Amino acid sequence: MSKKGRILVAMSGGIDSSLAAVMLHEQGYEVIGMTMKTWDYATAGGSRKETGCCSLDSINDARNVAVSLGFPHYILDIREEFGDYVINHFTGEYLEGRTPNPCVLCNTHIKWDALLRRADKLGCEYIATGHYANIREENGRYVISKGLDENKDQSYALWGISQQSLSRTIFPLGGLRKTEIREMAMERGFFDLVNKSESYEICFVPDNDYRGFLKRRVEGLEKQVAGGEFVLEDGTIVGKHEGYPFYTIGQRKGLGIALGYPVFVTEIQKEKNRVVLGQYKDLSRDGMWVSKLNMVKYADLLGKPTQTVTKVRYKDAGTPALIEQVGDKMKVLFHEGVNGIAPGQAAVFYEGSDVIGGGWITASFRQDAD
Repeated sequence: MSKKGRILVAMSGGIDSSLAAVMLHEQGYEVIGMTMKTWDYATAGGSRKETGCCSLDSINDARNVAVSLGFPHYILDIREEFGDYVINHFTGEYLEGRTPNPCVLCNTHIKWDALLRRADKLGCEYIATGHYANIREENGRYVISKGLDENKDQSYALWGISQQSLSRTIFPLGGLRKTEIREMAMERGFFDLVNKSESYEICFVPDNDYRGFLKRRVEGLEKQVAGGEFVLEDGTIVGKHEGYPFYTIGQRKGLGIALGYPVFVTEIQKEKNRVVLGQYKDLSRDGMWVSKLNMVKYADLLGKPTQTVTKVRYKDAGTPALIEQVGDKMKVLFHEGVNGIAPGQAAVFYEGSDVIGGGWITASFRQDAD
């Protein structure tokens, strides 16, 4: 056993997770690599070749790194639990008129739990991933903070991880920039990793066509939801749509509506099978409600209204907001209007670079209509 301990590293086959394993190996940890098989292309269908973290090529790339450095590598098949939880949730959210975030859900409920269970079986004290984020212990809590590379920061996707799981997690890349990771890979001869393209698609929707995925997943869906109405914010009917699950808040393209000016999806009314359209200014909301909270920096904020910067999507720069915990929910009041808030997406609250906590957006509102 290494003096630093045994660590299980999640290796997707990409440059980030591979270099995380390389760094830990060089630091003296006893590294065990593990690639998780979350889905298979034959199940998902679609029109493109299998790519991404679950492809055979990616599994082989991860194994090659392990072999070159002389540490063990295993494949962990979690397709059943992934499908039952993440994919069913993904489908269900669209059928409820919401826009899901499966990557956050997978981190929170599948990958970390699966890794820690296997880590225990293999005698590993820690787990590690290639996420660009940091963890520290402060006042008895494990706090996630942004990675040094703001362009690659992934703290938004990690808010749901429990304190117990964070206590055993290491993020080796948190203090590095992507350019440095590429340089390190070049120096060590991992040229294939440097030249490998990165995938930003949902792993089980490799062709990036979630509408096609829903149609294949839910038999008869098109007939169930077809014939609904496009309406303006005042209720004026302006056309027929293909079905409310096939639209998302903020969508402009693919509506098939010509009104002489640009229109966007501003609301989805599942019960009426209606999709509400408005101008860009109509997307703006003053606040929102967030539920299923996971508090990170503080145990709770009951009775402690707090100034934050709140992000409503991964690439969101964040907006100053006052958050107030009401029971098990958070009321968020933005200091300026925020566009395109989509129920079903994650909201993450920041204090400087630190993640205070996060949750799932359930509703947004305008102050004059609250």
